[in-house]
Amino acid sequence: MTKVLYITAHPHDHTQSYSMAVGKAFIDSYKEVNPTDEVVHLDLYAENIPHLDADVFSGWGKLRSGQAFEQLAADEKAKVGRLNELSDQFISAEKYVFVTPLWNLSFPPVMKAYLDSVAVAGKTFKYTEQGPIGLLTDKKALHIQARGGFYSEGPAAQLEMGHRYLNVMMQFFGVPSLDGLFVEGHNARPDKAVEIKENAIARAKDLAHTF
Repeated sequence: MTKVLYITAHPHDHTQSYSMAVGKAFIDSYKEVNPTDEVVHLDLYAENIPHLDADVFSGWGKLRSGQAFEQLAADEKAKVGRLNELSDQFISAEKYVFVTPLWNLSFPPVMKAYLDSVAVAGKTFKYTEQGPIGLLTDKKALHIQARGGFYSEGPAAQLEMGHRYLNVMMQFFGVPSLDGLFVEGHNARPDKAVEIKENAIARAKDLAHTF
């Protein structure tokens, strides 16, 4: 049985968000095509995603010095323990589906916090004399992203940093490839918004058969 992490980073649901609507179409179709797979939905706006703060670094430092996890302060224990849960869950999956909007040329901050939580040396990558090497070489990833403007080509392409950042992180983790399914131009062309959304949903349903 294959485990899929369906990771969404949007405060709205599919009735208000283009990215969430396309993401729902994809994951619903995926479940129909792959009924025995386990799909786990991580709504990052509803999950506890600790930031890398003073408690986390203090807790990690104590663990490296030989202290037991039970000896950590309450805040250190809660945050470090939660980060361990998130990274273990990430490693346990075979496929990742990330759903985000393009906000201010990137993605919502909670996605960055999540990627920080799973970027753990010895788990998702390791340091070597030749530099860091990714450890998740048997995974697949997809990024569904809604963009109000046009960023796939032209002068705005170099400004898009959400998908590019996620692609770099997947490479860093050793994930062989990151597919992209983009919904773009609905704000720039409001007269075409419904058509843009419907076309993206159709592409999502087709992709569900091969992902």
